[in-house]
Formats: sequence, structure tokens, C-alpha cells
Amino acid sequence: MSAFDDLLAYVRTTEALGQIAGRLSWDQETVMPRGAAEQRGEEFAAIESVLHARRVDPQLGAWLSEIDDAALDPFAQALMRHTRRSYARNTKVPADLAAELARVTSVAQGIWAEARARDDFAHFAPTFEEVVKLRREEAAALKEGTDHVDLWDALHQDYEPGSSGAELEAMFGALRPRLVALRDKIMGADQPKGLTGTYDEDKQMALTGILAGAFGYDFDHGRIDKAVHPFSSGSGLDTRITTRTNPEDPLNSIYSTIHETGHACYEQNISRDYLLTPLGAGVSMGVHESQSRIYENQLGRSRAFTEYLFGQMRDMFGEIGIDSAEGFYAAINRVTPGYIRTEADEVQYNLHVLLRFDLEREIINGSLDIEDLPEAWDTRFEADFGVKVDKISNGCLQDVHWPTGLFGYFPTYSLGNVYAGCLHKALRADLPDLDAQLVKGDTSGATGWLKENLQQFGGLREPRDTIVHACGFEPSEVPLLDYLEEKFAGIYGF
Repeated sequence: MSAFDDLLAYVRTTEALGQIAGRLSWDQETVMPRGAAEQRGEEFAAIESVLHARRVDPQLGAWLSEIDDAALDPFAQALMRHTRRSYARNTKVPADLAAELARVTSVAQGIWAEARARDDFAHFAPTFEEVVKLRREEAAALKEGTDHVDLWDALHQDYEPGSSGAELEAMFGALRPRLVALRDKIMGADQPKGLTGTYDEDKQMALTGILAGAFGYDFDHGRIDKAVHPFSSGSGLDTRITTRTNPEDPLNSIYSTIHETGHACYEQNISRDYLLTPLGAGVSMGVHESQSRIYENQLGRSRAFTEYLFGQMRDMFGEIGIDSAEGFYAAINRVTPGYIRTEADEVQYNLHVLLRFDLEREIINGSLDIEDLPEAWDTRFEADFGVKVDKISNGCLQDVHWPTGLFGYFPTYSLGNVYAGCLHKALRADLPDLDAQLVKGDTSGATGWLKENLQQFGGLREPRDTIVHACGFEPSEVPLLDYLEEKFAGIYGF
């Protein structure tokens, strides 16, 4: 065997162990007994120790030194690029720090859930301090010897390689004025009627299965379960999504499911040739989010698809308080004040992300103390949204990302929206009859286009190059903003 063959076999085993660790996370969020949190933290620490040892093994470094990338085919070159970058980053992080991060963030997740249920930030604050301390230590190690501007930039590379806080700040600065102006116009207009009544939760789960299937989710290699915070996990032949139900709000489960289906279909549609390699998963969180957001919004909330969904809702639940497909489309896309990011409409969603982006940079870079976070959050939220936060579970305790140490992750949500805007522009140009398909609940034209132009390639290209390859042009916030302005002007009549 060649050095590359040896390296590939080694990497495949490491990737398989990583999938096992991911399954532990899925179990923790869905069916794990509440009392098992402490033991699960030790289990995470143990498997992370094994993974870290493999990722920094000197033999891996020896193979990387021996292999001549120029002599390899494109698949092998891309695998080497991922492996070299991963090895360079992992060798900077001490094994004991990696294991401690795994243990503390696992335990923190349970403490956060308790604090959120009790609306008690003080209950979570000491643990959160420890999470932040450990992530700062990791960031300092990762930053050494690089041109990253600050600690936050070093962490951000784990989620969006090649991106920077400064670039995102410029993009988000361009997003904010037009989003705020659009929201202000909408808030001055008459609001569409919303859904009324209560909705059986078992029927909601039945409908989520229908919708996931309509968007191409392969149930032979996937499943849907309930969790507090909807998420997608796994890749290749075993992908799993979760949703949540609320008898007063069926749209939460519907669009959480479509969103997570976008993530899962990306993973399911990657070439099987890449299975259990670094190329066999989504290339970045921004690109990943582009898939979930285009499934959820540009397709799932479109006038055409909501006409199909209106029929499904009436068949499943009977009377829903709205008597026309056009009224249902308007209700689906209502813009109203709200505290929760995951429940936000398309117009205001990115403003939620921008708030978190700014605050987490301050936390990691040391200009915002943990004890001051609730006040900083509430002040910024009122300035951005015009309402006061009523309780901390609707404020800085609402998301699981910070408790699990995912600093650098949040801006990829808005970057994903920007990418989705670009993909939607290109997709519509290639599929002029798309609405005629969507009105029948047939998403195969759109999802097939995404598979053909983006999803099948997994990590073959760098994130930005992945979008350029699919769209044929450089990504920009303009297509997203143009789409939002045209859509909501039509709904609200201005």
C-alpha cells in the first residue's frame, strides 16, 4: 500500500469514531435519561481523548510529509487539504484541554437546560464561565502562528474556513440597513390573519414525515425524533433529524422539519465515494445552512409550495382559521415581533444572528464579562427589535450553542442565508417552470438541481468556491435582499 492508501484507511477509522461520538450527542438530546448527564460527560471525554490522539498521531504527520499532493487526483488532493488543515489545528490543542472541553460542554448542556426552564441565569453562569475559559484557551492555541486577527477568528475557522470576522462585519453591515428599512415598512402595514385553533401533536409528527419525504429525505437512511432544540446529525448512510411540536403552533414543527431536512439531504446526497472521509460531510456550516434555509424559505415558504401545504393542512387538521391558499401564504410569512431566533420570520431572522455575532465576539475577545451578558443582550435586543425581553429564557439562554461552546458558529446562519439567496437566483434562472412543480408538492426539480450543482460534491471544494461553482458568480448579500424586498412588498402591498 502507498502512504496515501495508509492515510486514507486511518482517516476513515477516525471519521467512523467521530460518527459514533455524534450518535452519543443525538442520544443525549432525544432519549438519554436525565440522570445520565454526568456519566455521559465522562463518555464524551473518553471518546474525545481517543479521537484527539488519532488526530495528532505523529504517524499521521509522517504520511502528510511523505505524500506529494501534486501527484494526486482531485479527490485525493481535496482530502489532503482537509487532513493537513485538521492536523495543523489539532496538534496545537493539548489532549487534556480537548478532553476537558468535551466533558464540560456535555455537562453544561444539561445545566443550561435546567437554567432555561427556571429562567435563572445565575444557575448557569459558573458553568458558562468555565466553557468560555476553556474555549479561550483553545483559541489562543489555535491562533498561534497564524494571521488570525483575534481569538474569535481562530475559533470561527472550525465552522467556515477562510472566512473572517472583519469580512462578516462588512457583509452584515450591508444587510442591516435594508433589513431594518424593510421591517419598518412591514410594521406600518396591515398584518395578515394568522392560524387559529389547536393542532394534535401526533398529527403534526405525521405531517412532518410527509413533508420530509416531499423534500427528498431518505427514511431508509434517516429518522425523525423530538428534541428541545431541533437539529440534524450524522452523515452518509445514517442521518437523523429532530423537530419539536406545539399544539398552538403547527408551523414550528413544519418549518423546523423542512429546515433540518435541508441539512440532512445535503449529507445524504454527497457522493458515496466520499463516505467516511473528510469530504463526506458538508464543507462548512455556512454552506450547510444555505441548504436548510433554501429548503425552508425560498422553497418551503414560497407562494407555490404553500398552496400545496394548505391542502395538506386542511386534510390533516380540518379547519385552520384560514379559507384560502393566498391567505395561508400570507399567514406563513407574517412578520411579527418575537424573541426566539428559531421562530423568527425571514425579514428579522438575520437581525437575531447579528446580535449574537457581535456579543460572542466581545465574550471571546474579552470585552464583555459573562455576568454582564444578560444586560448587554437585553439592551441590544430592545435597540434592534423595539421590545423589551420579558424573561431570560427568551433572551440570552434561548440557544444551546454557547453552552456547548460553539463560538464562531452563529454568523454562519446569516452567511447561509446569503448563500441561499445566491443559489435561489441561479436555480430560478435554470428552472423557469419551478412554481408549476412546487404547487403540486413536487420539489424534485429544485432539490435535484441542488444535488447536481452543490450537494454531491461535499467537501471537494472550499466553502466559497462551492457556492461559486453552483451559482456561476461570486456570493453577495444583494440577491437575498432583493428576494426579500420583492416577496414582502407583494405580501404587504407596498
